[in-house]
Amino acid sequence: MTRIDPILPRPQDLAMGFAGNLLTRDGENRTEETLATALAAAAAKVYLTLDGEWLFRDADGMADPGFDVATALAHAEADGDSVLLGHTPDGSARLAMRAATLPEGVRSLALRPLATSGLLDSDTEGQLGQAEHFLAWHRRSRFCGRCGTVTLAEAAGYRRRCPNCGDVHFPRTDPVSIMLIHDGKGRCILGRSARFPDKMWSCLAGFIEPGETLEDAVRRETLEEAGVSVGPVDYFASQPWPFPGSLMIGCLALATSTEIVFDTVELEACRWFERDEVQAMLDETHPDGLTAPKSFAIAHHLVRAFVETLP
Repeated sequence: MTRIDPILPRPQDLAMGFAGNLLTRDGENRTEETLATALAAAAAKVYLTLDGEWLFRDADGMADPGFDVATALAHAEADGDSVLLGHTPDGSARLAMRAATLPEGVRSLALRPLATSGLLDSDTEGQLGQAEHFLAWHRRSRFCGRCGTVTLAEAAGYRRRCPNCGDVHFPRTDPVSIMLIHDGKGRCILGRSARFPDKMWSCLAGFIEPGETLEDAVRRETLEEAGVSVGPVDYFASQPWPFPGSLMIGCLALATSTEIVFDTVELEACRWFERDEVQAMLDETHPDGLTAPKSFAIAHHLVRAFVETLP
């Protein structure tokens, strides 16, 4: 059984990373003139990335990554991709480009440390996540998958078209199931990957495969990674994750078996945790120093939902 609208109470604003984007994208109504119109607007701002990092100026203790169009064009890659991300609630255009040179007086950071630094408001952080996703997709989609011809960007960067065979290419988003598995009796399963920070435990997760429903992906991944069977699955929330272009789809799911036999290739550890122990991990008071993901990640909110709302 899968409940699309969960019976569990859920905060409306989970304050997750990259989820605060307020732009109006209007991707269906773009024309050949849309990009030029956006670049000509006086209030337009452009986000610039160079060598895998986003450029910004310091502004009253915060990061300001928005450059005026003239500055952006003076430092942008020749013939590089320009993407109109959308418009702010007051109608100002926001765009993204790759830079070839640095403007004066700027700093730069990769997106993840910049986003977790506290230097960005949630709206700008979400816009940079969108920009990272789009520019990474453009760089990986230069050639037509049907005939091999160099493709051309159109719709202000929202798609690419092959001038030879006419095939149209849209940005790829890879769905990932991430799940908090519980037993309905105050225990949940958490695992550790070797790439995690020391002593941090998190939810199980895995890509949704072609021809697979979300709930079946939750069940399959849990069985593969932990050896545990799953029954009811509740959708909880989702999070854009632009590394390079995923959508994390968070679920809460009830285990129907309890013995863990975990995949030692994917995980270095996996076990059941009691609610009090998970609470201590969230509070960073665990006697062994174990921790849960920070609130930037959807995994944190799944773990907190287990502690605060599940039986």
